[in-house]
Amino acid sequence: MSEPSSLSDASRYEQACDQAIAMCDGNMRSTIKALIMANEYLEAELQAAVETGCAAAGLPHTSYDAA
Repeated sequence: MSEPSSLSDASRYEQACDQAIAMCDGNMRSTIKALIMANEYLEAELQAAVETGCAAAGLPHTSYDAA
């Protein structure tokens, strides 16, 4: 099993949450929407990097969509 997160990690996540909420003027729905959009962007970037890496290495690429 993994060890529980340290207090500093928990504090860091709390601070990140506070910052995200503040950037959205305290609107929780806007904060969640912004985080979902950021996650989708990062997923697309990762997928593109994997496809580029596979193509550069001459490897076949298989898509593993969770949908």
